[in-house]
Parts: sequence; structure tokens; C-alpha cells
Amino acid sequence: CTVLSKSEHRTCACCKSRMPESTKEISKIKRGFSVRSFGTGTHVKLPGPAPDKPNVYDFKTTYDQMYNDLLRKDKELYTQNGILHMLDRNKRIKPRPERFQNCKDVFDLILTCEERVYDQVVEDLNSREQETCQPVHVINVDIQDNHEEATLGAFLICELCQCIQHTEDMENEIDELLQEFEEKSGRTFLHTVCFY
Repeated sequence: CTVLSKSEHRTCACCKSRMPESTKEISKIKRGFSVRSFGTGTHVKLPGPAPDKPNVYDFKTTYDQMYNDLLRKDKELYTQNGILHMLDRNKRIKPRPERFQNCKDVFDLILTCEERVYDQVVEDLNSREQETCQPVHVINVDIQDNHEEATLGAFLICELCQCIQHTEDMENEIDELLQEFEEKSGRTFLHTVCFY
């Protein structure tokens, strides 16, 4: 989950358990947004030597600890697949990954990159006790976790965020804006409104 923030809207995007390629690409092209990342899974999962053998860490594990663990396990593999580079960058941003369900910050817009993550975010928000009745828009656009899709998805998400920033009335304009983005991108967006 990545948080893109500008002065007018507090925005967050989520992934299941690790920083996806799309988050990395959003960070590169953030265009004035500050970027924050979250996971929604119970653990942080990073690719391992095989698809069925991921590296699994607790959210309390620091990026530095993950980096040193993978360096010890197979420096060549994790250098080649870019995981060590990603962790090196992450540890300069914050000490460890954060889980969305443990975050009590308030956002205006939450972007997810996978439908089951969208469902987890909506379920978590709906289970919280409403205090302010402030709306939060949750939007999903499915992005495959590979470099090419991540780059395209990151540009799309950044463009969407920029368009939302320029709306006069986000509450009344967002559905029409999403319809335009669906037609333009050929992707389907899920959208719901939850309340804090």
C-alpha cells in the first residue's frame, strides 16, 4: 500500500504483503506526491528461490534485517531480481514495513492494486468504529506485479491522483472521472466509499 499525499488530499495505495513493483514505480514518478507504503497481509512476503518458496517476515522485521538475511541466503539471486536494491531503498525511507490495518491515519483516497487487497481494505474500514463520518474513497485498479505492468499502472495511478487533485468537488466528480479512466485505459476500476 502506498500513500500519495498532497496538501489537499491524503491518499493511500495498498498491496497484500510486500511493496509491489507498482509501488516502486510510483515512487520514481511521484510528481509532487509524498509516498508511503503499507501491506494488508498478515506477513511480509518477498520472492524466494521458487514461486512456492517465498521469504516470509513479520511486520516487526526491519528492512535492514530482511536485507542482511537475503544477502546471507543468496546474494546473487536477490541482487539479480532487484529485491536487495528495493530493500536498500526502503530502509532509507523508513525502518520497517507497515500494515494498513494497524494504521489509524485518516485518508481521503485509498488506491489498491489487487481486488482481494481492495476487499481487505474495505472490510477493515467497515469494521472500524465510525468517529467522524468523514468519507474515504477506495479505488482498485488491478496491476500485475511485474516491471512492465507496474510501470504502466504507476503512470495511470499518478495521472488519476493528479486529476483528482484538480477536481473542484471530488465527491461529485470522482465517478465520472473513473469512467473516463476506464475508457481511456481499458481497465476496470472498483470504487466504494467508506467512513471514518
